[in-house]
Amino acid sequence: MPASKPSYGGQALYEGVLMRGRWAAAWAVRRPDGSIYVHSEPLGRLYRTPWVRLPLLRGLLVLADSLYLGVRAMLDAFNQHATSPEERIVGRRACFSIGLSLTLGLVLFLLAPMLFGAWVARWLDLSQAMANVLEGLFRLGLVLGYLIMLARTPEVQRLFGYHAAEHQTIHAYEHGAPLTVESIARFPPEHPRCGTAFLLMVVFLALVLFPLVDPPGFLARILWRVLAVPLLIGFAYEGIRVLWWLSRFPWARPLLWPYLALQRLTTRPPEPAMIEVALTAFRALQEAEARYQGASGQV
Repeated sequence: MPASKPSYGGQALYEGVLMRGRWAAAWAVRRPDGSIYVHSEPLGRLYRTPWVRLPLLRGLLVLADSLYLGVRAMLDAFNQHATSPEERIVGRRACFSIGLSLTLGLVLFLLAPMLFGAWVARWLDLSQAMANVLEGLFRLGLVLGYLIMLARTPEVQRLFGYHAAEHQTIHAYEHGAPLTVESIARFPPEHPRCGTAFLLMVVFLALVLFPLVDPPGFLARILWRVLAVPLLIGFAYEGIRVLWWLSRFPWARPLLWPYLALQRLTTRPPEPAMIEVALTAFRALQEAEARYQGASGQV
């Protein structure tokens, strides 16, 4: 990708796509009547503070803000399909759903593997080091199994189709190809900067980082894993940046294979209508980028 081009990202939404740039974000959602709802807004000041350029810390800050933006966009996408005010996810109902999801995610992917490793090690009379290894392998298997299970759900398969459409649109832009549905459809659905790659990087680093500090006592080990999450996020973000930079060199492309292979679970060949939605979001983003960059008085 030419250095002069900005690095865009995004994510799939319920029947839609979110696109994010340096100055703005935009998302497009296919409504039940076939029309496309479009929303754009400037990014928060966080993206223009000196903190966002500090290694390790920038990964945590960007992820937190991206999660906030992504959740808002996903709720907005769901609400475009609500047929009555009671079906809309807003206020306390939205906060409860988000809080419950985050809690279940922490229990399932952070604590459950630790419990599994400790139980198996005790059952087989293994060392704590082996318990840590079993914990990491179980966490990896849990993530892969969860993605495989999700991929079998029709609703999630459509979400994965929009995921591929988002990647293909960004690919077409980065390669200078015409931004048409037909042109975009020729590009691969995998992309090195995908959040799936970030997830795999976090799981791999947890396998390495958690055993480095092994405090005595079960509760102390739980506390260490919780406190280590920001470190995992920071290192994973930097790792993805390095891999993306290395992807321009042919000799380094095999390093991307595990991350691109995993994306085969989280992408599906998109329908032309899905690519149209992704393209609509991308064009709205470009318009918003020019508008809000000019309004900020910065280059």
